[in-house]
Amino acid sequence: MIRVVLADDHTIVRDGLRQLLAAEEDMTVVAEAADGPSTLSVVEQTACDVLVLDLSMPHLGGTELIRAVRAARPELATLVLSMHAERDYAVRAVRAGALGYLPKTGAAGELREAIRCVAQGQLYLNPDLAQDLALHLLLDDAPEPHTRLSSRERAVFQELIAGRSVSEIAGQLQVSVKTVSTHKARILEKMELGSVAALVRYAVDNGLLPPESSTDPD
Repeated sequence: MIRVVLADDHTIVRDGLRQLLAAEEDMTVVAEAADGPSTLSVVEQTACDVLVLDLSMPHLGGTELIRAVRAARPELATLVLSMHAERDYAVRAVRAGALGYLPKTGAAGELREAIRCVAQGQLYLNPDLAQDLALHLLLDDAPEPHTRLSSRERAVFQELIAGRSVSEIAGQLQVSVKTVSTHKARILEKMELGSVAALVRYAVDNGLLPPESSTDPD
């Protein structure tokens, strides 16, 4: 019997997943969690085989939560079930320790297949992502996007994800507004992101937000 923990901040999603898995003779849902800290608490205290994890959890989420789960329960298979279908999210999740990645747009049968696969210690990739992701992971020397930034760009990046405006950053760094705007444009270009909101989401997923920040990317 595969013992499953469901971690998603939406009750209706957990209810739907529980009902879906209840029909499977070889699976049982043993616990649920609605945010990052409770997910960690549950997996530490519950006998379980697979964690089905939403990538965007309140309070603690993204790759930071995946790494924390991995540290607490190295033998536990984590299957990410996410609204994000982009390759980069899957790459970061797998690198952080997830054994599987499945967009929420996937079919119900695919979820059951993925759970059985990761429960056996095998990597599961959504077919639409598999080839693209495999090719990307082969490029071991490819740096994470934020590591491509210069020291000045990294400083501006940190201020942007902390929620500060261009004018506030200019005053903080004692440079012109035009200079900050130029750095901002270069940061978005280097990281292949389209907005500051996307920068914040990237920071959340990679544990890069400053401790005092309360920025909500949603």
